[in-house]
Amino acid sequence: MKKKTVVLIPSLNPDKELIKYVKKLINSDNNIEVIVVNDGSRKELKSIFDEIEKIKRCVVLTHAVNLGKGRALKNGFNYFINNYSNEEANGIITADSDGQHAIDDILKIAEDLNSAKCETLVLGTRDFNLDHVPFKSRKGNKITTAVFKLLYGKKINDTQTGLRGLTYDFVKDCISLDGERFEYEINMLIEAVKRKINILEPTIETIYFDNNSETHFRPVMDSLKIYNVMFKKFFKFAFSGLSSAVLDIALFTLFYGLLDTICGENVSILVSTIGARIISSLFNYTINKNVVFNATKGKGTLIKYYTLCLIQTGASWGLVNGGYILLGKFIHPSVIKVVVDALLFLVSFQIQQRWVFGVKEKKND
Repeated sequence: MKKKTVVLIPSLNPDKELIKYVKKLINSDNNIEVIVVNDGSRKELKSIFDEIEKIKRCVVLTHAVNLGKGRALKNGFNYFINNYSNEEANGIITADSDGQHAIDDILKIAEDLNSAKCETLVLGTRDFNLDHVPFKSRKGNKITTAVFKLLYGKKINDTQTGLRGLTYDFVKDCISLDGERFEYEINMLIEAVKRKINILEPTIETIYFDNNSETHFRPVMDSLKIYNVMFKKFFKFAFSGLSSAVLDIALFTLFYGLLDTICGENVSILVSTIGARIISSLFNYTINKNVVFNATKGKGTLIKYYTLCLIQTGASWGLVNGGYILLGKFIHPSVIKVVVDALLFLVSFQIQQRWVFGVKEKKND
């Protein structure tokens, strides 16, 4: 028996076109069922949701006040999990309420979702190079795509698409993700990349009405929340590294002061350096494992971490030495080391995120 296609539509202050859109969606396929979330719309618009609730195979969930798109999606996901089994529906499709997602594209996402053999996130991807795409949408998405690629090592061509298909197991995982507004959708992408979930990016029609004037996206506040979500882990990583460096210097100073009069200068420096580095590196490993990357694995990550440390130390020496040979006449070695170590720091973030503390890649059945 063909499985159901469940479409979730979060909505805030829609016009009557939403009624026509839902009817057209329902009539496009007998297996489609729709969940609409009224996210605290104005009271005078209640009649719109009342009409939608009368449509066959459609249910309306209502927030007493506006809670944000992220909360609307999570509550819709929760309703879906509680009312559908994996045998009834492979997953759920999210779509925006402004009619910017063509019915044919929703059906295309449904096909990809139904053919998925493992946990999958399907992203309906728009073409932002088209002439009718608003400037702020084009530039905003390209910047977010570039930043996401830099921080998480994965290029997502449309980071802000609202047309998404989530397989059943991934829906359950997304219910507990942070985020109440548009930043929630970025958290969904981060979770998918972190867990190496299969991501598909089929091209969809790029539709904008009236230069996207009906959007509820707040350019300043919501953009700040989105970038805060993306940079949060990196800032934690940077703070961990800085804290470890301060601890390393403090311990070296302490050990050297205790040993200098006993062992002599050369031995004191050697022992103090090794002792301080062992303790500070264990501190850094612990913070990165439990706070930055929230890893659950143990001994294997420790071995990988110290392997990376050795390689990074050798790379730093080799690159600084090579840079000094090439540029030593023009630039002080300390400047070369700052540049080299800064680049290695960025590389280390990616390697720790994807290899040291990462999860194993999902495999197809």
